[in-house]
Amino acid sequence: MLWSAPPAVPPSASDPSPSAGTPVTLDEAARQAGEAAGWVEQNWATWVNTGLRIVLILAIAVTLRFLIRRALTKLIDRMNRSAQAVQGTALGGLLVNAERRRQRSEAIGSVLRSVASFLIMGTAALMVLGAFQINLAPLLASAGVAGVAIGFGARNLVTDFLSGVFMILEDQYGVGDSIDAGVASGEVIEVGLRVTKLRGADGEIWYVRNGEIKRIGNLSQGWATAGVDVTVRPTEDLDALKKLIEGVAEELAAEEPWNERLWGPIEVLGLTEVMIDSMTLRVSAKTMPGKALGVEREIRWRIKRAFDAAGIRIVGGVPLATDDTPSADPTAAMAAPSAFASPTTPQSLATTPIPQPSTGPNLAKH
Repeated sequence: MLWSAPPAVPPSASDPSPSAGTPVTLDEAARQAGEAAGWVEQNWATWVNTGLRIVLILAIAVTLRFLIRRALTKLIDRMNRSAQAVQGTALGGLLVNAERRRQRSEAIGSVLRSVASFLIMGTAALMVLGAFQINLAPLLASAGVAGVAIGFGARNLVTDFLSGVFMILEDQYGVGDSIDAGVASGEVIEVGLRVTKLRGADGEIWYVRNGEIKRIGNLSQGWATAGVDVTVRPTEDLDALKKLIEGVAEELAAEEPWNERLWGPIEVLGLTEVMIDSMTLRVSAKTMPGKALGVEREIRWRIKRAFDAAGIRIVGGVPLATDDTPSADPTAAMAAPSAFASPTTPQSLATTPIPQPSTGPNLAKH
Protein backbone atom coordinates (compact mmCIF):
# COMPACT_ATOMS: atom_id res chain seq x y z
CA MET A 1 0.00 0.00 0.00
CA LEU A 2 1.33 3.42 -0.95
CA TRP A 3 0.88 6.76 0.98
CA SER A 4 2.38 10.15 0.58
CA ALA A 5 2.13 11.56 4.18
CA PRO A 6 5.34 13.20 5.50
CA PRO A 7 7.36 11.31 8.09
CA ALA A 8 6.66 12.03 11.80
CA VAL A 9 10.30 12.81 12.51
CA PRO A 10 12.89 14.27 10.14
CA PRO A 11 15.13 11.50 8.84
CA SER A 12 18.73 11.32 9.86
CA ALA A 13 21.41 13.22 8.03
CA SER A 14 22.80 10.01 6.51
CA ASP A 15 19.53 9.31 4.73
CA PRO A 16 18.56 12.19 2.54
CA SER A 17 14.89 12.99 2.59
CA PRO A 18 12.92 12.03 -0.50
CA SER A 19 11.83 14.78 -2.79
CA ALA A 20 8.39 16.23 -2.31
CA GLY A 21 5.62 14.13 -3.80
CA THR A 22 7.72 10.95 -3.97
CA PRO A 23 5.70 7.89 -2.85
CA VAL A 24 6.99 6.26 0.34
CA THR A 25 6.60 2.55 0.88
CA LEU A 26 5.38 1.01 4.09
CA ASP A 27 8.77 -0.49 4.81
CA GLU A 28 10.43 2.89 4.39
CA ALA A 29 7.90 4.55 6.72
CA ALA A 30 8.37 1.81 9.29
CA ARG A 31 12.12 2.24 9.14
CA GLN A 32 11.85 6.04 9.63
CA ALA A 33 9.40 5.60 12.50
CA GLY A 34 11.79 3.18 14.14
CA GLU A 35 14.68 5.61 13.80
CA ALA A 36 12.57 8.44 15.30
CA ALA A 37 11.53 6.22 18.20
CA GLY A 38 15.14 5.28 18.79
CA TRP A 39 16.18 8.96 18.74
CA VAL A 40 13.45 9.85 21.22
CA GLU A 41 14.42 6.91 23.42
CA GLN A 42 18.05 7.95 23.38
CA ASN A 43 17.30 11.58 24.36
CA TRP A 44 14.36 10.91 26.67
CA ALA A 45 16.52 10.70 29.77
CA THR A 46 18.24 14.00 28.92
CA TRP A 47 14.93 15.73 28.39
CA VAL A 48 13.48 14.46 31.62
CA ASN A 49 16.65 15.37 33.51
CA THR A 50 16.69 18.90 32.06
CA GLY A 51 12.99 19.42 32.66
CA LEU A 52 13.23 18.26 36.25
CA ARG A 53 16.21 20.53 36.88
CA ILE A 54 14.33 23.54 35.47
CA VAL A 55 11.22 22.76 37.50
CA LEU A 56 13.31 22.27 40.63
CA ILE A 57 15.18 25.55 40.07
CA LEU A 58 11.96 27.51 39.53
CA ALA A 59 10.26 25.87 42.51
CA ILE A 60 13.16 26.65 44.82
CA ALA A 61 13.41 30.24 43.51
CA VAL A 62 9.68 30.94 43.92
CA THR A 63 9.61 29.36 47.38
CA LEU A 64 12.71 31.23 48.53
CA ARG A 65 11.37 34.52 47.18
CA PHE A 66 8.04 33.98 48.94
CA LEU A 67 9.70 33.15 52.27
CA ILE A 68 12.08 36.11 52.16
CA ARG A 69 9.35 38.59 51.21
CA ARG A 70 7.11 37.22 53.96
CA ALA A 71 9.91 37.53 56.51
CA LEU A 72 10.58 41.12 55.45
CA THR A 73 6.87 41.96 55.69
CA LYS A 74 6.68 40.55 59.23
CA LEU A 75 9.79 42.50 60.19
CA ILE A 76 8.26 45.74 58.90
CA ASP A 77 5.00 45.05 60.76
CA ARG A 78 6.93 44.43 63.96
CA MET A 79 8.77 47.74 63.55
CA ASN A 80 5.46 49.53 63.09
CA ARG A 81 3.97 47.90 66.19
CA SER A 82 7.01 48.92 68.22
CA ALA A 83 6.62 52.51 67.06
CA GLN A 84 2.91 52.54 67.94
CA ALA A 85 3.64 51.11 71.41
CA VAL A 86 5.79 54.11 72.44
CA GLN A 87 3.58 56.70 70.77
CA GLY A 88 2.11 59.06 73.34
CA THR A 89 4.59 58.13 76.08
CA ALA A 90 7.54 60.10 77.45
CA LEU A 91 9.90 57.96 75.36
CA GLY A 92 7.81 58.51 72.29
CA GLY A 93 8.39 62.25 72.56
CA LEU A 94 12.11 61.72 72.09
CA LEU A 95 11.57 59.48 69.05
CA VAL A 96 10.05 60.16 65.69
CA ASN A 97 6.31 59.75 65.38
CA ALA A 98 4.64 56.50 64.36
CA GLU A 99 3.57 57.71 60.92
CA ARG A 100 7.10 58.69 60.01
CA ARG A 101 8.48 55.38 61.25
CA ARG A 102 5.82 53.59 59.24
CA GLN A 103 6.78 55.44 56.07
CA ARG A 104 10.45 54.78 56.69
CA SER A 105 9.91 51.08 57.38
CA GLU A 106 7.71 50.70 54.31
CA ALA A 107 10.35 52.32 52.13
CA ILE A 108 13.07 50.08 53.55
CA GLY A 109 10.87 47.01 53.12
CA SER A 110 10.10 47.90 49.50
CA VAL A 111 13.77 48.32 48.67
CA LEU A 112 14.76 45.07 50.39
CA ARG A 113 11.96 43.10 48.73
CA SER A 114 12.92 44.44 45.31
CA VAL A 115 16.59 43.62 45.83
CA ALA A 116 15.80 40.11 47.09
CA SER A 117 13.46 39.39 44.16
CA PHE A 118 16.03 40.64 41.64
CA LEU A 119 18.84 38.53 43.08
CA ILE A 120 16.79 35.34 43.45
CA MET A 121 15.03 35.47 40.08
CA GLY A 122 18.16 36.63 38.26
CA THR A 123 20.16 33.73 39.68
CA ALA A 124 17.37 31.30 38.78
CA ALA A 125 17.27 32.60 35.18
CA LEU A 126 21.03 32.04 34.78
CA MET A 127 20.71 28.53 36.20
CA VAL A 128 17.87 27.73 33.75
CA LEU A 129 20.00 28.90 30.83
CA GLY A 130 22.84 26.74 32.12
CA ALA A 131 20.51 23.73 32.21
CA PHE A 132 19.93 24.16 28.46
CA GLN A 133 23.69 23.85 27.92
CA ILE A 134 23.93 27.50 26.88
CA ASN A 135 27.38 29.04 27.21
CA LEU A 136 26.94 31.92 29.69
CA ALA A 137 30.45 33.33 29.38
CA PRO A 138 29.68 35.69 26.44
CA LEU A 139 26.41 36.74 28.10
CA LEU A 140 28.11 37.54 31.40
CA ALA A 141 30.93 39.37 29.61
CA SER A 142 28.45 41.46 27.64
CA ALA A 143 26.47 42.19 30.78
CA GLY A 144 29.67 43.27 32.53
CA VAL A 145 30.64 45.64 29.72
CA ALA A 146 27.10 47.04 29.57
CA GLY A 147 27.08 47.48 33.33
CA VAL A 148 30.34 49.42 33.23
CA ALA A 149 29.05 51.66 30.42
CA ILE A 150 25.77 52.30 32.20
CA GLY A 151 27.63 52.94 35.44
CA PHE A 152 29.78 55.64 33.84
CA GLY A 153 26.81 57.21 32.07
CA ALA A 154 24.45 57.12 35.05
CA ARG A 155 26.91 57.56 37.91
CA ASN A 156 24.98 60.56 39.26
CA LEU A 157 21.77 58.55 39.28
CA VAL A 158 23.48 55.66 41.06
CA THR A 159 25.01 58.07 43.58
CA ASP A 160 21.62 59.66 44.29
CA PHE A 161 19.98 56.25 44.69
CA LEU A 162 22.62 54.87 47.06
CA SER A 163 22.59 58.08 49.11
CA GLY A 164 18.81 57.85 49.37
CA VAL A 165 18.96 54.23 50.51
CA PHE A 166 21.49 54.96 53.26
CA MET A 167 19.61 58.10 54.26
CA ILE A 168 16.46 56.05 54.82
CA LEU A 169 18.31 53.23 56.59
CA GLU A 170 20.05 55.64 58.97
CA ASP A 171 16.89 57.73 59.50
CA GLN A 172 18.70 61.01 58.93
CA TYR A 173 15.45 62.92 58.36
CA GLY A 174 11.84 62.34 57.42
CA VAL A 175 8.65 64.05 56.31
CA GLY A 176 7.84 66.98 58.57
CA ASP A 177 11.41 67.59 59.76
CA SER A 178 13.05 70.99 59.47
CA ILE A 179 16.52 70.46 58.07
CA ASP A 180 19.49 72.43 56.79
CA ALA A 181 20.91 70.52 53.81
CA GLY A 182 23.60 73.04 52.95
CA VAL A 183 22.32 73.75 49.44
CA ALA A 184 18.81 74.46 50.79
CA SER A 185 16.91 74.49 54.05
CA GLY A 186 13.27 74.11 55.02
CA GLU A 187 10.63 71.56 55.97
CA VAL A 188 10.77 68.12 54.36
CA ILE A 189 7.56 67.43 52.44
CA GLU A 190 8.65 64.35 50.49
CA VAL A 191 11.50 61.87 50.74
CA GLY A 192 12.51 59.77 47.73
CA LEU A 193 15.36 57.46 46.84
CA ARG A 194 16.69 60.02 44.35
CA VAL A 195 15.29 63.45 45.31
CA THR A 196 14.29 65.12 48.58
CA LYS A 197 11.63 67.84 48.38
CA LEU A 198 11.85 70.79 50.81
CA ARG A 199 9.57 73.77 51.41
CA GLY A 200 11.53 76.92 52.22
CA ALA A 201 10.69 79.71 54.64
CA ASP A 202 9.11 81.81 51.87
CA GLY A 203 6.99 78.93 50.54
CA GLU A 204 9.28 77.91 47.69
CA ILE A 205 9.83 74.21 46.99
CA TRP A 206 13.38 72.91 46.65
CA TYR A 207 14.19 69.68 44.81
CA VAL A 208 17.50 68.49 46.21
CA ARG A 209 19.28 65.44 44.80
CA ASN A 210 20.34 63.07 47.55
CA GLY A 211 23.81 62.74 46.05
CA GLU A 212 24.34 66.51 46.36
CA ILE A 213 23.66 66.56 50.12
CA LYS A 214 27.02 66.59 51.90
CA ARG A 215 25.76 67.44 55.39
CA ILE A 216 22.43 67.42 57.20
CA GLY A 217 21.38 69.56 60.12
CA ASN A 218 18.12 68.16 61.53
CA LEU A 219 16.28 70.69 63.68
CA SER A 220 13.37 68.38 64.54
CA GLN A 221 14.99 65.42 66.27
CA GLY A 222 15.82 65.15 69.97
CA TRP A 223 15.34 68.55 71.57
CA ALA A 224 16.03 72.24 70.90
CA THR A 225 17.45 75.08 72.98
CA ALA A 226 15.80 78.46 73.48
CA GLY A 227 18.28 81.19 74.39
CA VAL A 228 17.41 84.79 75.33
CA ASP A 229 19.87 87.60 76.10
CA VAL A 230 18.66 90.39 78.41
CA THR A 231 20.71 93.61 78.44
CA VAL A 232 20.24 95.99 81.37
CA ARG A 233 22.15 98.82 83.05
CA PRO A 234 25.25 97.78 84.99
CA THR A 235 23.88 99.40 88.15
CA GLU A 236 21.01 96.89 88.48
CA ASP A 237 20.97 94.37 91.34
CA LEU A 238 21.90 90.94 89.92
CA ASP A 239 20.15 89.00 92.68
CA ALA A 240 16.92 90.92 92.13
CA LEU A 241 17.15 90.36 88.38
CA LYS A 242 17.68 86.63 88.84
CA LYS A 243 14.79 86.32 91.27
CA LEU A 244 12.50 88.25 88.89
CA ILE A 245 13.42 86.07 85.90
CA GLU A 246 12.94 82.88 87.93
CA GLY A 247 9.46 84.03 88.87
CA VAL A 248 8.65 84.60 85.19
CA ALA A 249 9.99 81.11 84.40
CA GLU A 250 7.80 79.46 87.02
CA GLU A 251 4.69 81.17 85.68
CA LEU A 252 5.52 80.18 82.10
CA ALA A 253 6.19 76.55 83.01
CA ALA A 254 2.81 76.28 84.77
CA GLU A 255 0.69 77.50 81.85
CA GLU A 256 -0.47 75.70 78.72
CA PRO A 257 0.76 75.06 76.08
CA TRP A 258 4.17 76.12 77.36
CA ASN A 259 4.29 73.35 79.96
CA GLU A 260 4.35 70.81 77.09
CA ARG A 261 6.80 72.73 74.93
CA LEU A 262 9.28 73.20 77.77
CA TRP A 263 11.31 70.03 78.38
CA GLY A 264 13.40 71.51 81.14
CA PRO A 265 13.50 74.42 83.60
CA ILE A 266 14.28 77.93 82.41
CA GLU A 267 17.71 78.74 83.80
CA VAL A 268 19.62 81.99 84.25
CA LEU A 269 23.09 80.99 83.10
CA GLY A 270 24.72 84.22 84.28
CA LEU A 271 26.47 87.18 82.72
CA THR A 272 27.77 86.82 79.19
CA GLU A 273 28.99 90.40 78.72
CA VAL A 274 29.79 93.35 80.98
CA MET A 275 30.33 96.76 79.40
CA ILE A 276 30.72 100.27 80.75
CA ASP A 277 27.10 101.18 80.06
CA SER A 278 25.39 97.75 80.01
CA MET A 279 25.53 94.10 81.06
CA THR A 280 23.93 91.03 79.43
CA LEU A 281 22.30 88.04 81.15
CA ARG A 282 21.78 84.75 79.33
CA VAL A 283 18.50 82.83 79.88
CA SER A 284 18.23 79.31 78.43
CA ALA A 285 15.69 76.46 78.32
CA LYS A 286 15.40 73.03 76.68
CA THR A 287 12.30 72.81 74.46
CA MET A 288 10.40 70.52 72.15
CA PRO A 289 11.99 70.21 68.69
CA GLY A 290 10.94 73.04 66.40
CA LYS A 291 9.39 75.10 69.23
CA ALA A 292 12.47 77.03 70.38
CA LEU A 293 11.63 80.21 68.46
CA GLY A 294 8.14 80.48 69.94
CA VAL A 295 9.44 79.87 73.46
CA GLU A 296 12.09 82.57 73.00
CA ARG A 297 9.47 85.11 71.95
CA GLU A 298 7.24 84.30 74.92
CA ILE A 299 10.16 84.55 77.36
CA ARG A 300 11.13 87.97 75.99
CA TRP A 301 7.51 89.15 76.20
CA ARG A 302 7.11 88.12 79.83
CA ILE A 303 10.52 89.40 80.94
CA LYS A 304 9.82 92.80 79.37
CA ARG A 305 6.47 93.06 81.16
CA ALA A 306 8.03 92.01 84.48
CA PHE A 307 10.87 94.51 84.11
CA ASP A 308 8.46 97.32 83.27
CA ALA A 309 6.43 96.53 86.37
CA ALA A 310 9.58 96.54 88.51
CA GLY A 311 10.94 99.75 87.00
CA ILE A 312 13.93 98.08 85.34
CA ARG A 313 14.94 99.50 81.97
CA ILE A 314 16.32 97.29 79.24
CA VAL A 315 19.17 98.95 77.38
CA GLY A 316 21.23 98.17 74.32
CA GLY A 317 20.97 98.58 70.59
CA VAL A 318 21.54 101.79 68.68
CA PRO A 319 21.78 104.81 71.01
CA LEU A 320 19.02 107.37 70.66
CA ALA A 321 19.77 110.79 69.11
CA THR A 322 20.02 113.67 71.62
CA ASP A 323 18.82 117.27 71.29
CA ASP A 324 22.19 118.70 72.23
CA THR A 325 23.78 120.10 69.09
CA PRO A 326 27.48 120.97 69.04
CA SER A 327 28.37 124.68 69.08
CA ALA A 328 29.23 126.21 65.76
CA ASP A 329 32.87 126.87 64.96
CA PRO A 330 33.41 130.64 64.87
CA THR A 331 36.21 130.28 62.36
CA ALA A 332 34.18 128.14 59.96
CA ALA A 333 33.06 131.16 57.90
CA MET A 334 36.50 132.78 57.80
CA ALA A 335 38.54 132.58 54.64
CA ALA A 336 42.03 131.20 54.60
CA PRO A 337 44.82 133.74 55.10
CA SER A 338 46.09 135.35 51.90
CA ALA A 339 49.49 136.66 50.97
CA PHE A 340 47.82 139.90 49.84
CA ALA A 341 46.44 140.68 53.28
CA SER A 342 49.65 142.39 54.41
CA PRO A 343 50.88 145.44 52.39
CA THR A 344 54.51 144.59 53.12
CA THR A 345 54.57 141.19 51.46
CA PRO A 346 56.30 140.94 48.07
CA GLN A 347 52.99 139.99 46.47
CA SER A 348 51.30 143.15 47.77
CA LEU A 349 54.22 145.34 46.74
CA ALA A 350 54.21 143.84 43.25
CA THR A 351 50.55 144.73 42.80
CA THR A 352 50.88 148.31 44.12
CA PRO A 353 50.11 150.82 41.34
CA ILE A 354 53.09 152.79 40.02
CA PRO A 355 52.76 156.51 41.04
CA GLN A 356 52.24 159.02 38.22
CA PRO A 357 55.06 161.64 37.56
CA SER A 358 54.55 165.13 38.98
CA THR A 359 53.61 168.07 36.58
CA GLY A 360 55.03 170.97 38.66
CA PRO A 361 56.94 174.03 37.26
CA ASN A 362 60.33 172.47 37.92
CA LEU A 363 59.58 169.79 35.29
CA ALA A 364 58.32 172.14 32.61
CA LYS A 365 60.44 172.85 29.58
CA HIS A 366 61.87 176.22 29.14
